[in-house]
Amino acid sequence: MGLFDRMRPGKVRAAASARGERNEAAKQARAHLDEFIRTRVGVEAYVEPATAVLPPTVLLIASSGEWTRRRVPPGADVRDLGVPVYDVRLVGYPRRMREWNDQVKRGGPQAG
Repeated sequence: MGLFDRMRPGKVRAAASARGERNEAAKQARAHLDEFIRTRVGVEAYVEPATAVLPPTVLLIASSGEWTRRRVPPGADVRDLGVPVYDVRLVGYPRRMREWNDQVKRGGPQAG
């Protein structure tokens, strides 16, 4: 790879395309989170830290225990969702989420 290989037009287009795909994925994730909040009662956000293999994620949990998880795009502020936000490392996962998961395993309500 030469010094100026990064500046080739094809490489620039590929980088712009990848950036556009990331932006679209972030928009879709935000739309999903907004829809979850709009259609459920008592939603709270739990921020999960990045790991060696995964970026940070936000877990939305409704008062029923139903939950959804999405990646947090770089630079995004979870507080913009308009729901209470907790750090899962400090408070842990709520019992209602575990109860919901148990119901789903027994064939009850389906998680989103």
